[in-house]
Amino acid sequence: MSAARFDPGGSLVGTVRPPPDKSISHRAALLAAMADGESQLTGYLDAADTRSTLDAVRALGADVGVDDGRAPGALAVRVRGIGLSGPGQRAGGGPTAIDVGNAGTLLRLLPGWLAGQGAGEWTLDGDDSIRRRPVDRVADPLRLMGARVACRDGRLPPLEVRGSALSGITYRLPVASAQVKSCVLLAGLLADGETEVVEPAPSRDHTERMLLAAGVDLRSETPGPGLAVGGKLPGRTITLRPPAGLAAADFEIPGDFSSAAFFIVAALLVPRSRVRIEGIGLNPTRVGLLGILNRMGAAIEVEEGLPVGGEPRGTVDVRSSPLRGTRVAVGETPLAIDELPLVALAGCFAEGETVVTGATELRLKESDRIATVVEAVRALGGEAEALDDGFTVRGIGGLRGGRVLSHGDHRLAMLGAVAGLASPEGVEVEGMEAAAVSYPAFERDLRGLLGSG
Repeated sequence: MSAARFDPGGSLVGTVRPPPDKSISHRAALLAAMADGESQLTGYLDAADTRSTLDAVRALGADVGVDDGRAPGALAVRVRGIGLSGPGQRAGGGPTAIDVGNAGTLLRLLPGWLAGQGAGEWTLDGDDSIRRRPVDRVADPLRLMGARVACRDGRLPPLEVRGSALSGITYRLPVASAQVKSCVLLAGLLADGETEVVEPAPSRDHTERMLLAAGVDLRSETPGPGLAVGGKLPGRTITLRPPAGLAAADFEIPGDFSSAAFFIVAALLVPRSRVRIEGIGLNPTRVGLLGILNRMGAAIEVEEGLPVGGEPRGTVDVRSSPLRGTRVAVGETPLAIDELPLVALAGCFAEGETVVTGATELRLKESDRIATVVEAVRALGGEAEALDDGFTVRGIGGLRGGRVLSHGDHRLAMLGAVAGLASPEGVEVEGMEAAAVSYPAFERDLRGLLGSG
């Protein structure tokens, strides 16, 4: 593991463009491989996780070409798809091994496609972190559809998938999860009859938007007026009718809001900062953090641009601001799930208490992010307590500084870096290399806003 030190060095000022969206990049590569014909993916994220997805679709038979993109951290990718039933036609001679690396999205989405093949066997496995991430929550609905899947100890990778005939079902998600929803929808592309997914609260909808762009008959309905009740947004029912095939479609991938979030919070916490973040995705199912921070008193302005490929995008302008604590309701957590650790960090600098509940999903990420975030806050001099489904942070005006372990989690590594710039004693991040999973140039871009990049 490598260590990196981040010390306060003045205000953060300037403009930054985050790398392409990781979630959309994964999905674009998978759908392009499933399509008939050639798709162009503009602005595909160049990072370890998304490279794993390109390697996986190559292993399944897709023809993939990669060139440097027009911006740092972005690739121009060409994918000639093999069709919905392509992997089954190419299987034989024993299970095909698919190495997902550290890519949890790949681990949980790809089985949906493979499960509906008429023949073939695949084994999905990855690094030590992946082997601790449960897959039973995708295996269970796939089995209800008729899939033949098996996993270690009934819940952990490696995940074995054998192609079989699937039937459409109505599946009610126990917890709002875009990954589980997407897996079931991808399986529904190959199932007999309609597939319906009912989510208890909205989760990111990139898969639905991209399937619509590829010509799939898909409907999304929200019951009632669509207003929050008791702090909880109503869920949705997504219904998919299986197509004869999937049309190739070009995708232009926006900047990753989850990566931009670290600059947003850094600008809020470091005094006299003003940061403009350009070209980021503003999908309403991804930007729950903005609502939470606005409620905390953050000075944030959003300039919306024209949507591209069905995905809203634009610019966010942030100024350092005094913050106050808040409560994050259960219905808000799916719309900010990857940014909730940053809510904990902001809460340390806020006045009053910040409470997050309904975030059990955090325990199933690259690390148990409830436990590791609370550990990090305490290590830096803050006051935090873990809850079964979230955490409580008491604002004490800031953090002292110290040392943070990334636990191999890219978001925890970047959180430590932001904390270092905002803390008087600075922070040493052990395992900073984990940031390369989603943002290889993060350290350079962050230091660049200090004028020392």
